[in-house]
Amino acid sequence: MYSIFVTIDVNEADMEAFMQASYGDAEGSVRDEPDCLRFDMHRDASVQSRFYLYEVYADEAAFQRHLETPHFLKWQTEVESMFASEPLIVPMETLFPSDSGWISQKPGLLNW
Repeated sequence: MYSIFVTIDVNEADMEAFMQASYGDAEGSVRDEPDCLRFDMHRDASVQSRFYLYEVYADEAAFQRHLETPHFLKWQTEVESMFASEPLIVPMETLFPSDSGWISQKPGLLNW
């Protein structure tokens, strides 16, 4: 499995708009992309304008396909002017749960 951890600092005036746009990308990712196995959004408890995304894909090719989806392209267009700084993207290899564990939990992601 291929995963990324993204840290995004957003202009304070744009926090609500950023969250709304990001919900659309997160929902579209788990709903429309069979190889997107997780898409979590978090906000820093101490720095309210800092957000974290944790995404898991079947492989790096699935992540590259994600970057071409309509929901991602819409999100990118909507939020890029909201960034207070360049997002920090850390690519990772998942260790736990197992690949079959990631795959088996996918149906539950659609019950938000």
